[in-house]
Amino acid sequence: MKFCPKCNSMMVPKKSNGKNTYRCTKCGYEEEVPETTIVVTSKVKHSTKEKTLILEEEEMPSGAQKIKGVLCPSCKNDEAYFWILQTRRADEPPTRFYKCTKCGKVWREYE
Repeated sequence: MKFCPKCNSMMVPKKSNGKNTYRCTKCGYEEEVPETTIVVTSKVKHSTKEKTLILEEEEMPSGAQKIKGVLCPSCKNDEAYFWILQTRRADEPPTRFYKCTKCGKVWREYE
């Protein structure tokens, strides 16, 4: 990792005129990469365990329960369905999702 000597922002590797350079995304400063430097890139691969939850009009996830006393941010209705999913790492608290029984808006709450 390389930081810009002018503005201290992180510089990114780039090919410029056939040469490897570091370029600051903030101020535009560029410098040539020394020949001994190795640039490593990696791609994030998502596992099959990571899924996107898509709710159809009347479909609710398993375990969803109706609750009163939760205020919808759109229509101010005080009744919603809720369910809990572990959306982040296991050592972090789960995320609670709500779906308004009146307007159908879905929102989340982190504990």
